[in-house]
Amino acid sequence: MPFKIGDFVTRSSHQHDTVFKIIDIDEDTAMLKGVNVRLYADSDLEDLQKVEDVKSLDKEDRTLFDRVSEMIHLDRSEFFYLPGKILHIDGDQDYLERCMRFYKNINVRAYGLRLKEENIYKEIENYLQELTPDIVVITGHDSYNKHASDDDALSGYRNSKNFVRAITAARKYEKSQDKLIIIAGACQSAYEELIKAGANFASSPKRINIHALDPAIIASSVALSEKNKSIDLMKIIDKTKYGSDGIGGIITNGTMYVGYPR
Repeated sequence: MPFKIGDFVTRSSHQHDTVFKIIDIDEDTAMLKGVNVRLYADSDLEDLQKVEDVKSLDKEDRTLFDRVSEMIHLDRSEFFYLPGKILHIDGDQDYLERCMRFYKNINVRAYGLRLKEENIYKEIENYLQELTPDIVVITGHDSYNKHASDDDALSGYRNSKNFVRAITAARKYEKSQDKLIIIAGACQSAYEELIKAGANFASSPKRINIHALDPAIIASSVALSEKNKSIDLMKIIDKTKYGSDGIGGIITNGTMYVGYPR
């Protein structure tokens, strides 16, 4: 079967468990990017199978949107609400656009910025000063090589070191983890190191792949949680695709102001 860049495919050798988009083809090998998970891979063309029902991929987003929506109970008859403001920095343009659509649908104010993972730490403080968000998401792509040297806790990760640098730069701007909520990491990221660097939430406790929308789910949930009240940590994490295997964090205060009268 002929393939071209932009086709949606699965891999027979992996029991068709993940849908990818072909982003490049070099002779008999395709470079792949996960549609629902923040994952790069390569594959022999003969191992691929086209996904014809592309519209079914949108159902995943709707399911995750409903998970967040069902936990939000706002009395709009008398009160008004001002959710926290989000700055979402993503190393991947496709995932950034997808997350921005999610924020729009859930009715939270978010600014999206595409920066390569290795450049985020250089620029994040300027954007924090300009936009003054309550919540910042630092994400993109990552991966873990289990065979890497143990000399450096971050040596086996593709971008965890870059995420740690970005978190450190953000904490230089705002030390308080209640005044600036940081959500950081991607697939298989060094969860413990990101938390130690100052993130409120991070991936990935079990070094698994996370869903493209998982950082946005956490950010939206915190943005829509009442200010100066502790969030229900386990409840919010359970709204993500893979729960506490994919994302963990610390008990954090919400960022939404509640006003009266409407």
